[in-house]
Amino acid sequence: MNDPFRECAIAEEDLRAALSEIGGYVDVTIEDLMRVYTLALEHARTRLSQKVPVSAVMSTNPISIGPDADLHAAARLLGENKVSGLPVVDDKRRVVGLISEADVLSMTGIQRTHTFRDVIRHVLGEPVPGRRQGTRVGDFMTSPAITITPDADIRDAARILDEKRIKRLPVIDDDHRLVGIISRADIVKVMGAR
Repeated sequence: MNDPFRECAIAEEDLRAALSEIGGYVDVTIEDLMRVYTLALEHARTRLSQKVPVSAVMSTNPISIGPDADLHAAARLLGENKVSGLPVVDDKRRVVGLISEADVLSMTGIQRTHTFRDVIRHVLGEPVPGRRQGTRVGDFMTSPAITITPDADIRDAARILDEKRIKRLPVIDDDHRLVGIISRADIVKVMGAR
């Protein structure tokens, strides 16, 4: 494996040339600079060696659905596969949105801002204001979907999941095509194995 740091190693002459370009006085010795450089290089190697790419832990071949699919088909896929959300893809498998359990519940009039108590009231037949109209996945999906690339660090994926308060991220290639999905559970498994 190529070591990118070996290819860009700084020599003493490089430090001297850089100092002369500054044109002012810098109160450090060449030895001090070399020591700082060596320590920074070790920190960078450690940091990069701890990086775990999303591609190493993502689920490949995730279940997805098209925007023109019936919302009941989405509900069935969610239930049968015991997942709380599905990427919505176009005919070229580009991610155009995400359909979640909350989106499906909004078909019945339950909005994301409603509580579980509101869901129970609806099941018991009480009216719930704000029912969305439509029968297609595209009418209820969240768009645009928040996505991540396979080469991203799982720490970045964890940060996005936490900040956005979501449970999964579709993983896309350079053409925005779905190549996988990473969930909170995937990240927890990796953290438990370290």
